[in-house]
Amino acid sequence: MIGAARAGLAHLQLALMLLTRLPAGSLPQPAPSLAAARWAFPLVGLIVGLCAWAVQHLALGVGLGPLVASFLAVAAIAGVTGALHLDGLADFSDGMGGGRDTAHCLEIMRDSRIGTYGVLALLLAVGLYGAALATFEAGAPLAVFLFAAVGSRLAMAIMLERMPAARPDGLGRLAGGSALLGWLPGAVCLGGLGVLIGPAAGLAALAGLVGAALVARIALVRIGGQTGDVLGAGQALSDLLAIVALSAALSNM
Repeated sequence: MIGAARAGLAHLQLALMLLTRLPAGSLPQPAPSLAAARWAFPLVGLIVGLCAWAVQHLALGVGLGPLVASFLAVAAIAGVTGALHLDGLADFSDGMGGGRDTAHCLEIMRDSRIGTYGVLALLLAVGLYGAALATFEAGAPLAVFLFAAVGSRLAMAIMLERMPAARPDGLGRLAGGSALLGWLPGAVCLGGLGVLIGPAAGLAALAGLVGAALVARIALVRIGGQTGDVLGAGQALSDLLAIVALSAALSNM
């Protein structure tokens, strides 16, 4: 039992180190594999969502307007995660928009430079996210932030399990593959948050699923599987659509 608890903590620590820029200490040796730690990815969303909620409500509390507070919350998400998923969305958009074939798409996605498609994707994603949060004039409830953050990272974990790796190296290869009930902790957490939110959670879950599924489908057709950028894009679009759905359903209640 103690050994299992220590392993679980090491998995959570590795997920925190991978998906955020928060200090997480050093891993015990031997370090766990990324594939083994995949179940903890959705739980990292609890920390990210909490930080975004705290920033939005702090900004509102000192007298800033809803739109400014909302964009500060988006900035907090980018800061906590190192803009990891937004970077994936930009690279994915550049690769899918400008690539001639599979090899060219993968080459563009590995290029550190950002192109027109990537810029447009970032502008739309950040703008829509901030605008959706601003519809909650008194600040979005904590459960809203947590639901979108957990659900989108659960979608990312499912993409890792269900999609083949498009490269012989990289995050997609290291963290991919099947894992027995690896999605269960995230699903339980998401279900509990859904109970707190109410019926609107079903709409948000569907919207988030559609976002991740759209990215997955495009990636399978264009490059034959997932990469780290595909996963980042899936998380970012799933998160965005879930927030937009919750905004539409809850902001005027």
